[in-house]
This record gives sequence, structure tokens and C-alpha cells, in this order.
Amino acid sequence: MDNRNFRYEERLGQENLLPLIFRMALPAITAQFVNLLYNMVDRIYIGHIPGIGTDALAGVGVTTSIIILIASFSAIVGGGGAPLAAIALGQGDRERAGKILGNGFLLLILFTLCTSSTIYVFMEPVLLFAGASENTLSYATDYLSIYLLGTLFVEMATGLNSFINIQGRPTVSMFAVLTGAILNIILDPIFIFWLDFGVRGAAIATVLSQMGSAACVLGFLCSRHASLPLEKRYIRPDYRIVFGILALGASPFVMASTESLVGFALNGHLKMYGDIYVSALTILQSAMQIAGVPMVGFAQGFVPVASYNYGRGNTSRVKRCAIIAIAIMFSFNLALILLMMLFPATIAGAFTSDAALIETVSWSMPIFLGGMSIFGLQRACQNMFVSLGQAKISIFIALLRKVILLIPLTFLLSRLMGVTGVYAAEAIADGTAAICCTLIFIWQFPKILKKAPQRTKS
Repeated sequence: MDNRNFRYEERLGQENLLPLIFRMALPAITAQFVNLLYNMVDRIYIGHIPGIGTDALAGVGVTTSIIILIASFSAIVGGGGAPLAAIALGQGDRERAGKILGNGFLLLILFTLCTSSTIYVFMEPVLLFAGASENTLSYATDYLSIYLLGTLFVEMATGLNSFINIQGRPTVSMFAVLTGAILNIILDPIFIFWLDFGVRGAAIATVLSQMGSAACVLGFLCSRHASLPLEKRYIRPDYRIVFGILALGASPFVMASTESLVGFALNGHLKMYGDIYVSALTILQSAMQIAGVPMVGFAQGFVPVASYNYGRGNTSRVKRCAIIAIAIMFSFNLALILLMMLFPATIAGAFTSDAALIETVSWSMPIFLGGMSIFGLQRACQNMFVSLGQAKISIFIALLRKVILLIPLTFLLSRLMGVTGVYAAEAIADGTAAICCTLIFIWQFPKILKKAPQRTKS
């Protein structure tokens, strides 16, 4: 292995923090934006299919909750395993880091078999529970049945990409995501319109695109260019490693999977008022993703830096990393959310030409996104907890937003305020969770730094 590969990794503990974090984050942000773009392209093309666009958009929107749930299992490995591997690298324990990567690979295969087979068997009742109606069920089934065939590629592409970042190689990570995104943007119109496959065509394009991303990720991790390669000797179960990944990965999993509760909880109520409100939620969720994706990308930049330096016991560097993350994520998120709340019709118009749907989005978006205005605080603080290996705190915060707050609020406010209450439940849950997370971080962060591990190996 070339010694230059180790120098990429060592810069996490040596270079000036602000430029380092931006160099780590910008490729990830770019990749996440393009990744978002090809998800949006699916919905934009589907929403403009002549004659069926609004119903097809609602059908694919219903599958979003299930797709998020499937993809969230990869967060156990990417969000739990990668920080643990970074901490191990910071301590100089390369063998442990290699075992974490190998066991993460095995977990992703297991997750694929469990999720795809279960959802395929119970597809129709799950879709109906997620908010599908008689008018939209066929479109949802067409999309999901094909998407499930590519579950392994989705899990590998998203679950292992974080292990490239912790090696100080964000550009490689970006390239893997860009490959899938560009493929999807090219293939979507070919399969949807030119070959006239409709909703099925969008799913086929997505699966082929994820195959491209997965090939790039595995290609790098199995190459001589990786300072932490995926080695055959480590691809065997080590239950202590597995339990460690599951423990820390539970928080990113809950963070990701509970996003699907937006669909299960909200769509289930919205369909009682009409399919147009389900279609509107699809657009609102897309707007939420537009705000969230830069935060995910920025977190991919600072989490490896924080984890590596925590593993080295360099707490002053970890503190500075936290200050940078909170300041940037809060201010950027606030500006973007306010912009969308001021111009909701413009965003809606990108997805549909249906005047009634645009009007529905126009009044509901400021309500739905209100709590997201301060949500940059939670994204920064919660990711810092994950980067420092704080599983229990991270899990509680993740559960607070969607399980403890959102579900009860949806039931309560829908009865008090009707359809407006369904959208308002998301805003109140987001705002309350962000405030609670920030207060917990202020209280616990100094205590965590006092327990920082020390470098034990060279």
C-alpha cells in the first residue's frame, strides 16, 4: 500500500480545521445535492406524465416512506460503523478498523435479504398502510416492485461510502455518488418517455444508477488506493464488533428510519382528506430534503474529523469542530428554509402544472417547514454525538422527534385542526426536538470530552 494513502488519513488530525472541514464537506455536499437532484428528477418527470401525473406522483410519494425505511438500515453501518472505524484509526488500531469495515459489509448483505424479502411479500398491505389509495396503489406497486430488486446496490452504495470519507478521500466518495446521479438523470427520460415504461421506467433507471454507485464504492475499497481496504480476512462475523456497530448505528438508523414515519403517520391521515394532500406531501417532503441534504453532506465532512481527533484524545480540536459545525449548519439551514417558505409556489411548479396542487402546496409549505427553520441545531449536535460514539443520547434524540412527538401530535392536531393540523404536527415536532437536542448537547458535551480515549497504538 502506498504511504500517500496514510497521509490522506493523517491530515484529519493535523490541518487547519475550517478549511479542512470544508474540503471534506464540499465534495460530500456536491454529491448529496446531485443525489437529491436525481431523486427530484424522478418526481418531476413522473409529475409531468400526461393524464396521470398527479396520481402517479402520489403513488411514488407513498413508496418514499418505504424506501427511506429500507435505506435507513445502511445508516447502521455508515453512521455507526464508520465513526467507530475513524476512532480506531485515530487510536492507531488498524486491525479493529478493518474488522469494523468487514463486519459492516456482512451486515449490509443481511439487511438486504431481510428488508427486501419482507416488503415484497407484504407489499400491498404495507403500501395501503403508508397512504396508497385505489387510485394510486397500482403506480406505487409498479415502482416499488422494481426498486426492491436493487436493494443490495442501495445498501452497499450508501452504507460503505462513509468508510471512504474516514480515509480522508471525500472526492472519491463524491465521484461514487455522482456516477449514480448522472446515470439516473440520463436514464430517466429514456425509460419513462422514450421507451414509454412510465413509473416502472423511473424505478429501472434508479436501480441501474445505484448499481453504478455501488460498483464505484466497492471498487475503491477493494483497491490498493484504500488506506483501510475491504479485506477478505476481516469479512467474517465478530459479534463484539457487530454489537458495537449496532449500538452506535441505532441512532443514525432511528434518525433515518423515523423519517419514514412522516409518510406512514401523515399520509395515513391525509388520504382521508383526498389524494391531492398526499401529492402535496410528496412535494413538501422533497422541499424538506432540499434543506436536509446539504446538512447531511456537511456532516459527512465534519464527523470523520471529530471522530478521528476524539480517538487521538485531541479534545480542543473536537471543540473547535463542534463550534464550526453548529454555526454553519444553523445559519445555512435557516436561510434555506426561509427562502422556501417565502416562495412555495415556485417549488411546487417544478413538480406539477396542476393549479389545485400548487395552491395546496402554497398554503401548507410555510406551516410544514416552520419547525425546520431551527433544525440545523439538531443536525449539528446529533451528528456530533454520533461522531463521539454516544449511542444512547443519539438514540433518544432521534426517537424524540418522530416517535415521541410526531405521531401523538399527528393524531391530536388532525382532530383539532383538520388537514392543517396534520402538516402542523411536523413543524411542532421538528422545532421542539431541535431545542431539546441543543440543551442536551450543552449539558453533556463537556462531560463527554473529559472521557476522551487516548491513542494506544502507532
